[in-house]
Amino acid sequence: MGVAPQGADESRIVSARGVVMPRLVYGTAWKKERTASLVELALRAGFRGVDTACQPKHYHEPGVGEGLAVLFGEGLSRSDVYLQTKFTPLPGQDPENVPYDAAADIGRQVRQSFEASLRNLRVDRLDGLVLHSPYAEDKDTLEAWRAMESLCEQGGVRQLGISNIYERSRLEYLCREARIAPAVVQNRFYAKTGYDRELRAFCRERGILYQSFWTLTANDQLLAHARMKELGETYERSPAEVFFRFLTQQDIICLIGSSSREHMRQDLAIFDFRLSEAECEEVSALLR
Repeated sequence: MGVAPQGADESRIVSARGVVMPRLVYGTAWKKERTASLVELALRAGFRGVDTACQPKHYHEPGVGEGLAVLFGEGLSRSDVYLQTKFTPLPGQDPENVPYDAAADIGRQVRQSFEASLRNLRVDRLDGLVLHSPYAEDKDTLEAWRAMESLCEQGGVRQLGISNIYERSRLEYLCREARIAPAVVQNRFYAKTGYDRELRAFCRERGILYQSFWTLTANDQLLAHARMKELGETYERSPAEVFFRFLTQQDIICLIGSSSREHMRQDLAIFDFRLSEAECEEVSALLR
């Protein structure tokens, strides 16, 4: 289980690898030509975590680097920003725009993607590198993981993670075989998978932090529930803010991709209130 860093507020948590992470991370998927300006906006609003991917199909990673560069140029410290990107296996790439040699072996693809990310993001080290999805075959997943472990052991990245993994058995396999266990799991958080209850239980057992994406988009019915609206009225917040606060109190890190300055500020202000244990149980019941 993660813990808040000593002497810090509740907006941050420490991973099993000792990496301080914000509980709210700015997600940059599908921003295209607006990526740089939105990353800059998010950082100015107060976000101190950014998630991206070396996947031109859905992310404009150079734009993330451009937005970061503006704030770093104005004095924001690199050490104050948790920066996480992903290696996307070939099946998840646009065949017309692959950011590495499609004919290379998996390990080389991982290294080439990592090097591209450093160039795109204009940094010399990453805080997190996430395998965007497991391969169809576990042996291929492990081959990619071994290359990621090497990058971690060489000091290029501080911690590793995996995304879009919905079978507990596959995560158990990876943890069993890994030299460096995943510090984070990043999944779509929605009813179709039962909100990953079994997977999240395993993550808690192993000290793996769970990151949610599509947190609002995939839960419109939950957000429209009368009890969520009542809680919003109680705390003078939107149901979305109540939901984010509930999740952060469960040590779930939420990816937020808002393009609205006002929504960014409202989301970042969720640490100004705290749901009671009874209220958290009520929201948990809605997830069941």
